[in-house]
Amino acid sequence: MLSRKRIVDAAIDLIEREGADAVSMRRIAADLGVGVMSLYNHVPNKSALLDAVAESVLSQVEFTDDPAAHWTERVRIQARAFRQIAHHYPRSTMVVVSRQLRSTAGLLPVERALSTLLDAGFDGREAVQMLRMFIAYVVGSLLREVGVTPTFAPVRPDVPVAEVDPALFPVVGELSPYLVECDHDEEFEFGLELLVQAMSVRAAKRAGRGDARA
Repeated sequence: MLSRKRIVDAAIDLIEREGADAVSMRRIAADLGVGVMSLYNHVPNKSALLDAVAESVLSQVEFTDDPAAHWTERVRIQARAFRQIAHHYPRSTMVVVSRQLRSTAGLLPVERALSTLLDAGFDGREAVQMLRMFIAYVVGSLLREVGVTPTFAPVRPDVPVAEVDPALFPVVGELSPYLVECDHDEEFEFGLELLVQAMSVRAAKRAGRGDARA
């Protein structure tokens, strides 16, 4: 039986296979083996369908948030949860960050993240800026993992590596063993800790303290 969920699931599957540009109401109807007009009983148009895709992906973010934990740990938990769902739906995550969501499912992770940052002592503007920073970091890390962003990416074993002239690039030559390898989990945690520590320093300054707990 055709349903909104079945349509959205088909759209997510298509996006993960071919990208968001492949989505059209006609293509989704063909994939489901139904008439295109039947889709409009559940989804009014392509834009609404992409909104539903974003909401469906975000609704699957599983937060094991502990309100009693220090805010820095809550930030880590939330960042890891978003990365996990982004890793599972890499192309659909690009749809998530391109949509302006207003549904309960779409706004719940945003509400939790902003509340955590306000509890840490940041003002509203800073909380929004930090949320955007973390989304940019998670998405950037994801793009590197799926090979969209080549800069400083690990070299694939099936691609020959050109010799680096040490006279022209002495530092690159020296550090090439690190440049050609990348543990994505380790790299993500490294960057996450840098962000959390920087936030802790800023929070301590706002509170008028000289110390920062990270």
